[in-house]
Order: sequence, then structure tokens, then C-alpha cells
Amino acid sequence: MRQTFVNSKLYIGNLSPSVSEDDLRALFSQAGAVTEVKLMLDPVNHQSRGFAFVTMATPELAAAALRDFHSYNLGGRYITVTETRLPQEQKGMMSEGFAPETSASFRPGVQRNKTRRSSPRFPRPRGRGR
Repeated sequence: MRQTFVNSKLYIGNLSPSVSEDDLRALFSQAGAVTEVKLMLDPVNHQSRGFAFVTMATPELAAAALRDFHSYNLGGRYITVTETRLPQEQKGMMSEGFAPETSASFRPGVQRNKTRRSSPRFPRPRGRGR
């Protein structure tokens, strides 16, 4: 079964700090027309974070680039080339039960009854000192 490639944007990982956007553009243009290269930089020191995104002109060119350059030695490292994933819906916190609305157990500004209840798993000790 052959994978259908629907995305023309590629994720490039395990990049050496010495690799520039021009290096990536030169490499990926060997597979076809490159429309965008975005090397991710650290906002504080403006050095490479070790990954980038390359957008090819068509999904077919992206598939060819993935096939040709995954595990390619660039700047002394074997780079990872994969298809980018679509942005996923943000997941809730575990206490919210992954529901989009606020959980009944936590509502800002609402007072809860703070009396302790005994649990069948952890019964309260009866009497004093025992």
C-alpha cells in the first residue's frame, strides 16, 4: 500500500547549529522548487534550535524530497525529514477530563463544601488514639 502525500510542508530535524536556511534551500531545491524555508531560532540568542520547516511547491515534490533526504548527512549529522502534522486541537488538563468546558470539580470563585467524607477504600479511624 502506498502512502498518499497531501502536505507539501516538511519537518527537518536533527540539524547541526552550523546549517543555515540557504544550506537547506540549496539541498531541497535538488528535489524541486522550494517555496519557503523556515529555520527555527532561539529567541534569546538567535541560534538554531536544531529543526526547520521546508515547503515544497507541490506535495509530489515534498514526497520526493522526503524519500531522497531522510537520513541524509548534512553538516555532520543525519537529518530527519518527515511530513508536518496538521495542528491538533488543544487538549484539556487531566483534571478537566479532556472536556472543552470547565470541570465541575473546579470552578473559579465558587465555594465548595470542604467537609471530609469517608471513602470505602480508606475508612476513617473510629475512636480516639486508635
